[in-house]
Amino acid sequence: MTNQQRERSNRGFASMDKERQRQIAAEGGRAAHQKGTAHQFTPREAREAGAKGGRAAHEKGTAHEFTPEEARRAGAKGGRAAHEKGTAHEFTSEEARIAGAKGGRAARDRNNNIQPVRSEHYSSEEVSAVAASSDDNR
Repeated sequence: MTNQQRERSNRGFASMDKERQRQIAAEGGRAAHQKGTAHQFTPREAREAGAKGGRAAHEKGTAHEFTPEEARRAGAKGGRAAHEKGTAHEFTSEEARIAGAKGGRAARDRNNNIQPVRSEHYSSEEVSAVAASSDDNR
């Protein structure tokens, strides 16, 4: 008998519907936490797992698209939590100036329907040059 000819069994975890599998897995997770044997993610592991899930959701087209208001609330909530934990980044005056200039450019570009330039970091020289050139063009 080949694999294709075998009858499917009604026994076992794999034969259950997805909702029942989730219920059983959740019960196991709760039990592990109560017992103290559940895996505790490090911040790095949690970040990597979240990024992996986010990529998968975007690839499948099921990712939540935040409205600007939702994004603002989420960012504010994260900022408050970081301050309460003592892990918030404290900006130097130079960093705050650069971040403000970058935010100002983004807001101006949005108002003028200009697509933002995607870059992870801007040097203070780059920010100063862009700010100076935009001041000259007003």
